[in-house]
Amino acid sequence: MNRVTSTEYVSPVGPVLLTFIDDALVRLHVASDGVDLARAEIAHRLGVVPDPDPSPGDDLARQLDEYFDGARRSFEVSLDWRLVRGFTRNALEASQQIPYGEVASYGEVAAMAGAPRAARAVGTACASSPFSIVVPVHRVVRADGSIGEYGGHPEVKEFLLSLEDEAARGDGLRARA
Repeated sequence: MNRVTSTEYVSPVGPVLLTFIDDALVRLHVASDGVDLARAEIAHRLGVVPDPDPSPGDDLARQLDEYFDGARRSFEVSLDWRLVRGFTRNALEASQQIPYGEVASYGEVAAMAGAPRAARAVGTACASSPFSIVVPVHRVVRADGSIGEYGGHPEVKEFLLSLEDEAARGDGLRARA
């Protein structure tokens, strides 16, 4: 039987609930509406109440610290895709190809996922991603360059994009120095 655990991570964008099945991340949820609600939602989706245990999330918490400090460009964590179905997975995997500090449109991600006419489906996939931040759906923007809603919290998306842009530009300045 699989062990389901969760722990809270305090981030600059608010509380984050990290939920693991064994050692694989099944959900990273920016809990803008509160950690208790996020815990109830994941318990409902998985059909089990996760044990509170920070140890499976220790390494990811360290990686998140590095990311928010501008020192990490990607995450090394096993993902449990059980909450993702069909084209949503293709779209999320395609969004992982967007380089740090850059953006791609919903249409571009749809083409990368093998369905060039599925821009709206990419929007739905990004909105329902169980792997916020770790799978960089915040790098997916509208065709006109505007950032979109990001699950009703565009300020979080704006923060993440600004963080990456600043860190990426800083790297360029250091490389020239």
